[in-house]
Amino acid sequence: MKTKRNARLSIGVRSLDEILHGGLITGRAYLVRGGPGTGKTTLGLHFLTAGAANGEKTLYVSLGEREEQVRWNAEALAFDLRGITILDLSPTPEFFTEVQAYDIFTPAEVEREPTTRKIIEQVEALKPRRVFVDAVTQFRYLSTDPFQFRRQVLSFLRFLADQGATVLLSSEVSPAEPDDDLQFMCDGVIDLDITPHGRTVRVIKFHGSGFEDGTHAMRLTGVGMAVFPRLMPEAYGREFTPETIAFGIPELDGLLHGGLERGTTTIISGPTGVGKTNLGLQFVSAAASKGKRSVVYVFEEWIETLLRRSEAINIPIRTMVERDTLSLVPVEPLEHTPDEFARLVRREVEEQKARIVMIDSTSGYRLSMRGEDLASHLHALCKYLKNMGVTVILINEVEDIAGDFRPTEAGISYIADNIVFLRYIEVGGELRRAIGVLKKRVSDFEKTLRELEITGQGIKVGRPLTNLRGILKGTPEWVEPPK
Repeated sequence: MKTKRNARLSIGVRSLDEILHGGLITGRAYLVRGGPGTGKTTLGLHFLTAGAANGEKTLYVSLGEREEQVRWNAEALAFDLRGITILDLSPTPEFFTEVQAYDIFTPAEVEREPTTRKIIEQVEALKPRRVFVDAVTQFRYLSTDPFQFRRQVLSFLRFLADQGATVLLSSEVSPAEPDDDLQFMCDGVIDLDITPHGRTVRVIKFHGSGFEDGTHAMRLTGVGMAVFPRLMPEAYGREFTPETIAFGIPELDGLLHGGLERGTTTIISGPTGVGKTNLGLQFVSAAASKGKRSVVYVFEEWIETLLRRSEAINIPIRTMVERDTLSLVPVEPLEHTPDEFARLVRREVEEQKARIVMIDSTSGYRLSMRGEDLASHLHALCKYLKNMGVTVILINEVEDIAGDFRPTEAGISYIADNIVFLRYIEVGGELRRAIGVLKKRVSDFEKTLRELEITGQGIKVGRPLTNLRGILKGTPEWVEPPK
């Protein structure tokens, strides 16, 4: 069977195809390796069912599980095995009761044993385009020495390639039984693992093609495998027209010399309760009135609570949701890895055409890091969004209400094109709020602070606080002018 040179076959998991730059190259052999329960058989089932769905002939060679077990397990994951031929070579009960020999792949000049004949006859009769062998490491126990095992596997792979098949082999990995020899023999190697921070997939080797390097998040679900590629922002881009988006509050827009520019990242920073989320939602609301769709990822608050308190200050978030100009997405950080979250964001941007993304807050996002570096993941996400012409709002909470002034936590200030900070101030024994701009890359900005009020009629920004002193010392206070 002739196939087009370097033609691609989907491995059956679309996002893994992305990592492989289009899928597997036809007519070659690939190894999927990992410990028990890492998802090797699940990936094999994806590989075969994708082929069967395209009308391709596919073959499952089972060396460990009985055919009934394979079908039961596949049915539990909603895989449709119709159109897939299963060759059951697992040991039978008679192997134990009658102490039979179990041999395979004897030299060509010696008469083929029954197991070898079954494989050859099945492949020659079926002419499958896809073959999954689970698990090829079973061959090792049936060989007299490593040299014979290597020759047997190489001969087997050559035979399948001559028949026009693309082959996926699963390998059971353990410290006592490494599979380095199998990795050398195959054209590509996919490594599955379970770490303290979750499941991962990594492409170690892929002859004849580039691929996305690094470790990518993976999850086994009730319907198979889901892969979440590590976000590589340089691979994405969209032409867009630069424009300035206003907050809709004249005094605040004056502070920012017009508002926030499209394709920039803004950090709204301040202590708890000072109004950061409300300010971000005000921007989202003003953008919606101009026909721009937004998505807000809520890490730390119930959606209904957010809706109610927005309505209490005259920000019509509920109406925006009903009109589909806003998506409110609750995120449980301990259930999502950074790669999974990035996939959620990509879907909103690329499929739902979101033009504004707000993350509330970076503290919640940090929990999803599970020990990984916050700044690097946030940098990649914001760079991707900037390339796509999306305006980003990051809500950042600083721990100290008073004390030394810190614009952000966790060293993420460099990510921001704009930094808007909110602080508490004391005026005549009364606690008030102040707002200022610390950084704006695209344009100039007003260098003074203004008083911020959150009322039932909305957010109000006052005139410059020329009598405010001590903001950078961390103890801002109101100083009456001399009479």
